[in-house]
Amino acid sequence: MISYQERLIDEKVFRDPVHNYIKVDHQLILDLINAKEMQRLRHIKQLGTSSFTFHGSEHSRFTHSLGVYEIARKICNIFNRYYPKGSNHKDGWDDSQRLLTLVAALLHDIGHGAYSHTFEHIFNTDHEQFTIDIITSNQTEVFQILHHFAKDFPGKVAQVIQKNYRNQQVVQIISSQIDADRMDYLLRDAYYTGTKYGTFDLTRILRTIRPVRDGIAFKASGMHAVEDYIISRYQMYMQVYFHPTSRAMEIILKHLLKRARACALYQEKPDYFRQTAPRLLTFLKGEYKLEDYLFLNDNVLNTYFAEWKLAKDPVLSDLAIRFLERKPLKSCAFTNQSKAIIDEMRKLVAAAGFASDYYTAISSSYDLPYDFYHPSTKNAQIDIMLENGQLTELSTMSPLVLALAENAHGEQRFYFPKEMLNSSQIKFNQLRNSL
Repeated sequence: MISYQERLIDEKVFRDPVHNYIKVDHQLILDLINAKEMQRLRHIKQLGTSSFTFHGSEHSRFTHSLGVYEIARKICNIFNRYYPKGSNHKDGWDDSQRLLTLVAALLHDIGHGAYSHTFEHIFNTDHEQFTIDIITSNQTEVFQILHHFAKDFPGKVAQVIQKNYRNQQVVQIISSQIDADRMDYLLRDAYYTGTKYGTFDLTRILRTIRPVRDGIAFKASGMHAVEDYIISRYQMYMQVYFHPTSRAMEIILKHLLKRARACALYQEKPDYFRQTAPRLLTFLKGEYKLEDYLFLNDNVLNTYFAEWKLAKDPVLSDLAIRFLERKPLKSCAFTNQSKAIIDEMRKLVAAAGFASDYYTAISSSYDLPYDFYHPSTKNAQIDIMLENGQLTELSTMSPLVLALAENAHGEQRFYFPKEMLNSSQIKFNQLRNSL
């Protein structure tokens, strides 16, 4: 029987374009990487529909999870070398927490599903709850591996991910305003999208990170590197994650799934979906189980969508074609004062033969799943350690961060079919130009 208490005799490495080598020296980590629930993440894109805009962004949740593990491993090494718990560092790092930290870093995204955020919106699933279920359910390989290591280990890992573990240093390495998760996805997403917005000085940040009583902080000498990280994060959201075309494709995907649910439930066509999308039918009917969720990934859904291209329902067929063949909706920005114009444009879309519920949408980047750095929010600030040991919040030292923290950022866009831009839609284009 394998002893998970022992380190590997030969260190394993994964070659990585962001971190060069990701190093694994513990059997527990290696077995978790090979667990089927982790391998499933190879088939779920990290950036969802962004690959329709940035064609290189085909990287997966799996590669990101390994990257988060690697950054967490480096942080543990730094803490243990320079800030071990003892007489000189009463609030130092307890290295007995290392393996728990690394496991939580590796598994933090294991509950993400196919096209995760869009899927969640339609079917009211929660990837964070699925993460906990995968870790604590005795029907998963992940649970069996963790439980074999220690009976209480699945529960401890779940506590870290739920942010209620007693050692907040462990929690904040995985989840805080500047954590292993965010640092990896910014660098990784910048690399694969071919942009430079997300780059920052990871080496400098890791050199100045240190444990404190209630979490982590950064030396004042590293303040500008942390400041650059915040600005990079802002730029990535504004230029990449909130890109209008990516949002357009996400809207088509959302409407496609919404139409499938309507057909299955209200047009009494369960037999059709039992044939073309058997593992999705339980979600369309709201009767899914964990095993149904784990079966789905981006590739499975795309296979179902390919079948729907031939559907007799014209809306379902058309939306499937638009999604798979990259035919995004067009959009225009508007303000709150333009609501009457938007309502009129919706009517014109319907008059042109498009069901407005499926071919128009309002998307506000203010509502997208990201909160800009707001230090006034409880447990959501970055602490800088001064030379005298005092902690101060980042924005009190950085005018740039303060400016970002004090202002709302985003835009509202109205989405509509590209066909509305043709010359016959004179009134529609006049209204669009008046926004």
